[in-house]
Amino acid sequence: MAKNLDERQETKDESNSSSEQAKFEQDVLKAAQDAMNLEAEAKKDESVSNEEAADKPADAESQNAEAPKAEEKAADQPAAPSAEEILKQQLADANDRNLRLMAEFENFRRRNAKEQLELIETANGKLLEKFSEVQDNFERAFAAENKAKNLEAFEKGMQMIYNQFAKVLTDAGLEQIDPTGKEFDPNLHEALMQQPSDTIPEGHVVTVFQKGYKLKNKILKTAKVIVSSGK
Repeated sequence: MAKNLDERQETKDESNSSSEQAKFEQDVLKAAQDAMNLEAEAKKDESVSNEEAADKPADAESQNAEAPKAEEKAADQPAAPSAEEILKQQLADANDRNLRLMAEFENFRRRNAKEQLELIETANGKLLEKFSEVQDNFERAFAAENKAKNLEAFEKGMQMIYNQFAKVLTDAGLEQIDPTGKEFDPNLHEALMQQPSDTIPEGHVVTVFQKGYKLKNKILKTAKVIVSSGK
């Protein structure tokens, strides 16, 4: 009986010993695996560091190689103008525009003067054409074959020519200034003398010695008059 108990105890002890041995072996294997993993990671980090270190000089060389190219490119591009150069260019442009405007204005002035001259010549031509008709009538009236045998007929013919002449002047815008009996106006009249008058108030025109003329609103010639000094 005692022998059997001893055998069982030995079997149990062997079983416990085997279990502890297996656990110990597992722990050793795990520790070895962890050590291998750490070593692999360390080698991997070292390899990455070496690659980065190898790449950096290449990048620096590339940058050093590109630097002259950038400088050459910058040298090829024209330099930006300074503020003084910009102001000088603006001043030159302004002077050029001013010269152009002056030239255009001078051309306009010449064209306008030429057009006005042509207009005056055209107007004078039409007026002179009408005057020539009056002159033709005078010449016909003085022709030997048209001389009137009596003064009354001759006077009538002269009156007709005068009316024609007066109409030409009136149509051209000429207006007579006849201020008889009107108040004296130094802007329209020229006083030759004063004389008493029983019918004309003082400061009014008694007699028109020579009529005045105006074209539209412009005085061409003032009327020469005698002014009343009253009674």
